[in-house]
Amino acid sequence: MENIIEAKGLTKKYPKCTALQNVSLEIKRGEIYGLVGANGAGKTTLLKILVGQIFSTDGEFALFGTHGKKELENQRKRLGALIENPGFYPQLTIEQNMEFYRLQKGVPGKQIVEDTLKTVGLWEVRNKKGKTLSLGMKQRLGLAIALLGEPELLFLDEPANGLDPAGIIEMRNLLKKLNREKNITIVISSHILSELEHLATVYGFLDKGKMLEQISAKALHEKCGDYLEIKVTDAAKYTMLLEKQLQHTSYLVLEDGMVQIFDMKKDRETYSALAGENGIGILAMNMKQNSLEDYYMNLTKGGLLG
Repeated sequence: MENIIEAKGLTKKYPKCTALQNVSLEIKRGEIYGLVGANGAGKTTLLKILVGQIFSTDGEFALFGTHGKKELENQRKRLGALIENPGFYPQLTIEQNMEFYRLQKGVPGKQIVEDTLKTVGLWEVRNKKGKTLSLGMKQRLGLAIALLGEPELLFLDEPANGLDPAGIIEMRNLLKKLNREKNITIVISSHILSELEHLATVYGFLDKGKMLEQISAKALHEKCGDYLEIKVTDAAKYTMLLEKQLQHTSYLVLEDGMVQIFDMKKDRETYSALAGENGIGILAMNMKQNSLEDYYMNLTKGGLLG
């Protein structure tokens, strides 16, 4: 598949901090890319660089296979974005705000305003003024504005912010529909990691401005299924034996000597015997199930992926 975003070594430095450090990523057409990270991890900074709201200190990136300032400006006509608080006029109605942005973006035909508001569930309340909208309705209006012009690439920063549980499900289903029916590639950041599990096809894990890992949903699902957690007296020796004798490379080593073994091909007795037969003490052993939150926390704690 075609890479529609390719970034290498993106860095953003401010006088008192570095928001991004040498971040590289690839996003293919048709993917829903989940950008995972705590507040301050660099998610919004990365999105702002990609949509052209701010410039990187170092590094480069390409959109739709082109780079360079003028070329990127042209390619950005093919994207939509909802980053941080949606910007609209509080004294104008929902429909008037949409019409303003339609004209600003040069999108032909008034019908697209009605169609887009129906898509995001705001047509019935189109006469409400911006200043009266709930946070969830503001998010929907921001998404509607981002969808004007039928973008091929959509950037969404915390789109579920302010939505109730029913609204979150509706937003998820809408994004899946846009991705499936219109082949819109979506880059979405969220602190609601359990929601990304239902949506993303690829994940990028950011922490303190660094990209820790990029992984497909399929590969992550395999690692987030049932796994064996075994604490041993010599984790380095145990993982060496794990690879050499059992040909097992899907594991995570934590700082305290805990080894998490994923995609198990043998029963748990085989993994315990591996330690015992080689003079390695077993301090604890349990079967567990990993969530996306667990996986992210293990990465940020310095766990090493095998």
